[in-house]
Amino acid sequence: MKSWKKEIEINAPIEHVWKYFDGSIENMQQIMPQVIEQKPIKVTEEVVGSIYRQKYREGKRTEEYDIETLAYIDERDQKKLKVGFILAKMFDITALYELNRISDSRTSFIYTVTSRPLKWYLKLLLLFTTDKVVVEFLERVKKVAEAETGR
Repeated sequence: MKSWKKEIEINAPIEHVWKYFDGSIENMQQIMPQVIEQKPIKVTEEVVGSIYRQKYREGKRTEEYDIETLAYIDERDQKKLKVGFILAKMFDITALYELNRISDSRTSFIYTVTSRPLKWYLKLLLLFTTDKVVVEFLERVKKVAEAETGR
């Protein structure tokens, strides 16, 4: 298993940043352009336990998998969404998005992702992976949120 955790400050209000994670598919696609569809399969009142079928395009290939909400907090100064899914029957992935209010116009964004290989030979592949994708994702969220708020 391999885990990455990175943090970035965003010059945008917490509610503005949160809409990319807890809003419409159109909002989500601004920070995750490869996600082409997300449909509810099971929605719970408390959000945790909800399952969505998501389609993701990587090059010419389209993957489809179910994403389960594992943790959810939506408070004034703190937002948290943790999801889990199996990617291509090869990796068990969890992604944790944490937002904390710094001020009315600044937000701390912490992104933690864990990848557990489901096949023994994939463990070797994980040894050579870097945090490049994680860093690029943080920077994309910052760029999109700040561009929309004019900061």
